[in-house]
Amino acid sequence: MSIDRRTVLKSGSLAMAASALPWVARAQSPALRRSLRAVMQADLRSFDPVWTTAAITGYHAAMIYDTLFGIDGEMKPRPQMVSDYGVSDDKLTYTFKLRDGLAFSDGSPVTAADCVASMRRWAARDTGGQILFKYVADTPVKDDRTFQLVLRERYGLVLETLGKTSNSLWIMRRREAETDPTQQISELVGSGPFVFNKDATKVGVAYVYDRNPNYRPRPEAPSGTTGGKVVKLDRVVWENMIDEETAVSALQAGEIDFYETPPLELLGRLQSDRNIKVEVLNKLGNVGFIRLNWLHPPFDNRKAREAMLYLVNQSDIMKATFGNEEYYRTCASLFGCGTDMENDENTGWFKSAPDLKKAAQLFKEAGYDGRPVVILQPTNLAMPNMAAQLLADWLSRAGVKAELAPSDWGGVVARRAVTAPPGQGGWNIFVSWNPASTFASPILFPGHIANGRKGFFGWPDDETHERLRVDWTMAETVAERQAIARRMQANAWNFVPHVLAGQWVAPVAHRTDVRGFVPVPDLVPFWNVEKV
Repeated sequence: MSIDRRTVLKSGSLAMAASALPWVARAQSPALRRSLRAVMQADLRSFDPVWTTAAITGYHAAMIYDTLFGIDGEMKPRPQMVSDYGVSDDKLTYTFKLRDGLAFSDGSPVTAADCVASMRRWAARDTGGQILFKYVADTPVKDDRTFQLVLRERYGLVLETLGKTSNSLWIMRRREAETDPTQQISELVGSGPFVFNKDATKVGVAYVYDRNPNYRPRPEAPSGTTGGKVVKLDRVVWENMIDEETAVSALQAGEIDFYETPPLELLGRLQSDRNIKVEVLNKLGNVGFIRLNWLHPPFDNRKAREAMLYLVNQSDIMKATFGNEEYYRTCASLFGCGTDMENDENTGWFKSAPDLKKAAQLFKEAGYDGRPVVILQPTNLAMPNMAAQLLADWLSRAGVKAELAPSDWGGVVARRAVTAPPGQGGWNIFVSWNPASTFASPILFPGHIANGRKGFFGWPDDETHERLRVDWTMAETVAERQAIARRMQANAWNFVPHVLAGQWVAPVAHRTDVRGFVPVPDLVPFWNVEKV
């Protein structure tokens, strides 16, 4: 029985499995012997990295698009599509020149106008881009390969923002980049190392990426998202395999080559297999967070949000999800633990939590009226699935009526964007995670934004927090930023933008004949990867 048929039988769609068989045969043809099959963290529901912040969409974007700058292995910005750049003496004008010979996957040249249009669309939605563009006066195109960023006043993180690895500035053709940023693009013509093979892709079953013959990598060695993105594979296929046991068995049988999120309870089985390598690519790990909807009761009230600080037991979420304490820890810092910005300001609540009696009292003070609290439950992702179930139980024990809304992660991604009341298709709570590296920066993690409906899902609104975020970006030293981070955290745990669910590292598993993964905190890159 083929891997595709088994996958789809698990999700109850036999017809899609049958339609997937022809591309499987092609993937094994002599012309595509250097192919790699991977099971990633979630199904790919949106292909537009500006429209959504979903991690899997960022992974997809890294396959087919490139960036002006990247962040190297030492977390420093370096040019990527840019060849040369300069800054005026007054630090207000940045001039960028593109590398020679850059082309999109359709063969058309990458121009400065494409870059400016991509930058403006990205900045309309991205947390870091929004802050940067508060200081931007103009983005003139000087010629086909040269453009400028002209600032009204100095800004300290221009290159870091243009090169960041979370919700990156991906370069699209001008025609796609001029799409309303609140609408999804319809054409997937990229500037990066792979081409999205729409014809071979079966949505919901498998997503196919082929080597981009028009891509010109940099000559330097790869480091982070910088350097030479050399493609050593002819094809990469992302299998949508919901059942974890099926994915593990497929990896051991050689039916897939890479599994991003193997369940920890099965790691011993994989580690004992001499054909499998288990390793942690993201050493700093991930931070789970519980997002609360500020637009509707009960979490439009600060007391109800404060109640959640006392309701959540991080240890229980981590233990239920990961089991092995080797891979997780609890954390009270707004900026993640182990990061440069970690601090313990205003964390007294953490020392006494969980306290269901205290949580119940705060819900009462918030005027909770008995209406259901809708929790989005992604049944195909372990941590948010388990957290959602535990939250429902804890809320019930605190006297709050909880209602789980099960779906796959793609359904959560779609529904979390809905601003209507929970009874009309909206929500009250969803659970997600981000790399700890992004939590350390008030501009990299979109959950740090607190400008209401313009911001990240949940839409918190706090003027003091926004002012401190700006102050952080203008600070000139790490010590100054750390001081501001302490003030931010002291304020944030008063208005409660979200609640933390714990921090963990997530090992990947792959066949031993696969090598070359470049460690990047915010994605899994497939350039430089090869099958020996």
